[in-house]
Amino acid sequence: MKPMVMLLLGWLLSGCAMTVSNPRALVPFEGFVALAEDDRVQVEPGYEDYAIKVADLLPGAIARVEHAHGRPFRFAPRIHVCGTDECFKRYVLTPRLSAAVVPDNRLILSPNLNGREGDRLKPLLVHELAHLHLGQEIGHYDSNVPIWFHEGWASVTADGGGAEFATDEQAYRAAGEGRAIDLAARDTPDMRHKASAFNLNIYEFYRQAMLLVAKLKRQDELKFAAFTQAVQDNEDFQLAFWDIYGAGPETVLGTAWVRNDDSQERDSAAAAPEKP
Repeated sequence: MKPMVMLLLGWLLSGCAMTVSNPRALVPFEGFVALAEDDRVQVEPGYEDYAIKVADLLPGAIARVEHAHGRPFRFAPRIHVCGTDECFKRYVLTPRLSAAVVPDNRLILSPNLNGREGDRLKPLLVHELAHLHLGQEIGHYDSNVPIWFHEGWASVTADGGGAEFATDEQAYRAAGEGRAIDLAARDTPDMRHKASAFNLNIYEFYRQAMLLVAKLKRQDELKFAAFTQAVQDNEDFQLAFWDIYGAGPETVLGTAWVRNDDSQERDSAAAAPEKP
């Protein structure tokens, strides 16, 4: 048997959620050591105090994600904590992120969350753990699930974490200008509809995605729970949506950008913090 095949089989048999869907999944994480207090946290040596903060938050963050997703993690989450920019940039290629789940289903935190963005550590840990949880079920950012739902569900789970840098008002204003997520757009492995596809900046996109998922959940929590279970069972996103809601997202959420003055129907318009 060829060495690469043996390596891939070893990953699969070890219980890791490796889909090997991206060559970057083959890049090993090196230079981390297990935190003595919690070996689920792997840390760049010298930054153990930062890792202890993460370990203290981890049980509550895991419980929050498991409650929101209605099932436990398939495998114990492992968090990689970078204390330097060099460490983080070695594994996260997208600029300006402070945390990410990278190919394939590996969660990494930047030093920003131990400094100027320290107040974001808890919500971003929850947000990224939500991505990791779904990734363990269906694979890393499966294109069957549109990006707006990936990001919106993670932000709703984290009470807005990951969508802080735009307000509800900014998201609605963009939609009023004709810049809104197109719910009829279908993602494919070769075409993912990110913010630029809708002429949105990344902050507006995340906020709109969060508002869409929050509205879907608020409309009928039982249907939302059934739908998210279907998503986690890797059912076709569109077919599952139709089965449960009786129409597509573009119909069910088609009036999402029409504001209602009833405070019970309005999403909270939190002030946007200063962008890092």
